[in-house]
Amino acid sequence: MPQSAVLPALAEVIRSGFTEGRHRGSLVLLAADGSVDLALGAPDAPVFPRSTAKPFQAVATLRAGLALNGELLALAASSHSAEAFHRDAVRRILVAAGLNEAALRTPADLPMDQVEAELLLRNGGERAPIMMDCSGKHAGWLAASAANAWDLAGYLDPAHPIQVLAREALEEATGETPVHVGTDGCGAPLHAVSLTGLARGYRSFVLADPGTPQRRVADAMRAHPEYVAGTRRADTWLMRAVPGALSKMGAEAVQVVALADGRALAFKIEDGAERARGPVLAAALRRLGLEDEVLTRIGAEPLHGGGAVVGEIRAAF
Repeated sequence: MPQSAVLPALAEVIRSGFTEGRHRGSLVLLAADGSVDLALGAPDAPVFPRSTAKPFQAVATLRAGLALNGELLALAASSHSAEAFHRDAVRRILVAAGLNEAALRTPADLPMDQVEAELLLRNGGERAPIMMDCSGKHAGWLAASAANAWDLAGYLDPAHPIQVLAREALEEATGETPVHVGTDGCGAPLHAVSLTGLARGYRSFVLADPGTPQRRVADAMRAHPEYVAGTRRADTWLMRAVPGALSKMGAEAVQVVALADGRALAFKIEDGAERARGPVLAAALRRLGLEDEVLTRIGAEPLHGGGAVVGEIRAAF
């Protein structure tokens, strides 16, 4: 589909029985054998994967020789909510490497989770690099760099050894060469690949041989989903409820999920509307054949008027 073509609506905004708006985008579903089961929009066109690239980036940390396991490895692949246990885990990674929060090059930020952000502000807290949702990934990169005596100040340079490993891991998993390189919100290099490539990359992680870096990352994320996201986040709910599911969100409404048998999905809402993510994710999982009550929780996105529910955002496919 040409770049200028209008993408299909993946979600509709229904208020008082009237279609108020639509969120367009692209989506791909893979069958268990890896074949394309459904393609909407332009899933083979390049997109910035945003934080859905983090499992690949965590593989780079392992390949650099850092001995991360369990919840700390899950945190290295996270977009965390900056809950207290997330912040403590970031510090554990740094302290073990002889570092502290001052080494982080994440922008000072408030917690992604609104409840945590309000709690922080009520208690007199303020924006800090450790609060940024990517600080777990950065801590892993810093610790790996320290272990190899690599430059710490320049660990976000695309030519830095840890970034070279991260790009290689992404290319290997997706089977694609990035067509564009940008800068992510956390300052890290960002490589454009297709949604189809991302879905196949996550599929390769859940099907990887035990003990490989890819499988170690997938297993850590699935065993400790609250460290990947947070206690009030859809990725956590899904990985807790569905055995073997690997789920990761990215900014600008990018989402990738792989199920234990190799079924997978990836989508991006073109306008980046986060409110469309849940309904589209729940509908996509149902199209893959998943039936679980957690989908109702994930997909619920009510619209309010005058303090009452007057409509919803719902999937359009």
